[in-house]
Amino acid sequence: MTDSEDTSGGITLYGAQWCPDCRRSKAFLRDQRIAYMYVDLEAKPEEITTVLELNGGKQIIPTIVFPDGTHIAEPSNEELAEKLGLTRDAASSTYDVVIIGGGPTGLTTAIYAAREDFSTLVVEKSAIGGQAGITERLDNYPGFPDGIEGAELADRIAQQAQKYGVELLSAVGATGIESSQGSSRITLSTGKVISAGAVVISTGSNYRRTNAPGEADLIGAGVHFCATCDGPFYKEAEELVVLGAGNSGLEEGLFLTKFGKHVTIFERSDKVAGSKILQNKVAEHPNMELRLNSEVTSFNADADARIDSLTISGPDGQTYDHSADAAFVFIGLDPNTDWLNGLVELDDRGFIATDRNMETSVPGVFAAGDVRAGSTKQLASAVGEGAAVSLQIRHHLNT
Repeated sequence: MTDSEDTSGGITLYGAQWCPDCRRSKAFLRDQRIAYMYVDLEAKPEEITTVLELNGGKQIIPTIVFPDGTHIAEPSNEELAEKLGLTRDAASSTYDVVIIGGGPTGLTTAIYAAREDFSTLVVEKSAIGGQAGITERLDNYPGFPDGIEGAELADRIAQQAQKYGVELLSAVGATGIESSQGSSRITLSTGKVISAGAVVISTGSNYRRTNAPGEADLIGAGVHFCATCDGPFYKEAEELVVLGAGNSGLEEGLFLTKFGKHVTIFERSDKVAGSKILQNKVAEHPNMELRLNSEVTSFNADADARIDSLTISGPDGQTYDHSADAAFVFIGLDPNTDWLNGLVELDDRGFIATDRNMETSVPGVFAAGDVRAGSTKQLASAVGEGAAVSLQIRHHLNT
């Protein structure tokens, strides 16, 4: 990370890398797809004077300055959301359909439900659009031969949902569900409780991260979690790195050889979890290398705030910097199901188990998209699941 990261937009965030509230505020702005300029006070100590002037002589970070000249210091996510004018309060307390998760699956479900004249609410703990909305570019979504920015696609789907009267809440999550006698009560993170005839859980999953320093700051700037989506950006790249040697890591590493001149796969353990067939393909490929007992300890940026190298701890415990044009992380997926607290049945990896009708173990509560056990974890299929579950909702509400 450089001392001043400018994504423009008129908002300036003064902070420091060691400050957890600064990291939280940066993540909130990033998740909401809100542009800002970041000023690292450790790298630019002369800017501390500005922070002191804004806060009456107190050195409080993060301090966030807005285009109108106003500022807030050390805000909670709720205070930041209010300042940004995000819609966080549901207009009603009762809906036909409540969809928890505002990614492509949830938004597609909402479009179909609203077209059936069901009152529909979508709540999303981050930004409407989900993972697709923060993907730099999508080159594998049908209908866009030249690709499309993830944020643009997410905005288009959201606009279509609103056209049919869908109510969208961002920066609002669900903290619990209680179901009985054919209806459900959903408690939101704002404290409000709403009722619904049918609930769809489409909270998706998150790519598991290494949590090494620098990783979060470089997502979309050289750190990626989808080779199919982002690999084409690195045609003729000198060196591409893959983290993880399971089936996904080996498959995506092989795929990346179509673009990069060389691919190195790092695996932290002493064993390769991927299939023997894939292992053999990697071993036989002239432009690939697999290194075991090798763990990334930091992601390092260049002067343009893009990835420059990874610091690796090798088998002998020695560390070294490995230059890279991009790093693709494939160390697993974590479903967003922690908040369910045993409400519905999960599989052994934490994904929601459903029947053939996409209904969970609780009648009237459905699951679709990446959070559902057995889903394919691809954007096009996620949209398809949204359409499919809407038909099951219609049957449920009309019987």
